[in-house]
Amino acid sequence: MKTTLLQIVRSILSDMDSEDVTSITDTVEAQQIASVVEDTYFNIIAARDIPEHRRLLSLVALGDTAKPTHFKYPTDTKKIIRLEYNVGTVANKDFKELKYVDPLVFLDRMSEDDVLVETFEGNVDIYVANDRDPSYYTSFDDEYIIVDAYDVAEETSLQAAKTRAWGSVYPTFSQTNAFEPDLDNTLMPLLLAEAKSTCFSLFKGGSDPKVEQSARRLKSYVQNDMYKTKQANKRPYYGRH
Repeated sequence: MKTTLLQIVRSILSDMDSEDVTSITDTVEAQQIASVVEDTYFNIIAARDIPEHRRLLSLVALGDTAKPTHFKYPTDTKKIIRLEYNVGTVANKDFKELKYVDPLVFLDRMSEDDVLVETFEGNVDIYVANDRDPSYYTSFDDEYIIVDAYDVAEETSLQAAKTRAWGSVYPTFSQTNAFEPDLDNTLMPLLLAEAKSTCFSLFKGGSDPKVEQSARRLKSYVQNDMYKTKQANKRPYYGRH
């Protein structure tokens, strides 16, 4: 069951023994608490890969034939997990995974016999091939993606409609009564506990031991219980085969 921002604010006001409200705009204190909830919300999602914030995405093409393999990350993208490009046709799709490579690896693989698509500060030239399907990509500024190749015999530039990406995004937050934070029932108690702890510290001159204990316990619990489907155990990879 989803919880509204007004319900969260009223819960915190009640625990702080403060005046109740019917809207977050009723009192300055309620508005301050709503701001704390928003800050806490973004602190939680920034530090975690939250399953419900994953989406199917389509990259944004520049529409510039001088930069035929350039794309822009979609708005509010947090991370691209997998990127594919349709090297087939509209009727017979053939999505091929494009592997991410480090920018220095991208530079090492370039050939000056290929097409010059950009010159960065310091006279660093970027070349891409124009006689084959794309295979990998990188980003030099975390805003634009550069793919290694395109087949000019098939298209003058790579197309956004032929991309298919899986990644996570930053959700929005609205300080309105009916707004429901995009968290599941596992993470919602953590949001409430951490926001409550912060409010006690800011507005009541100190934290409540029970609230602090609850926040610590929930933080530890949700690390391994964010998914509705059981996930495989993830072990560190040390480069061994």
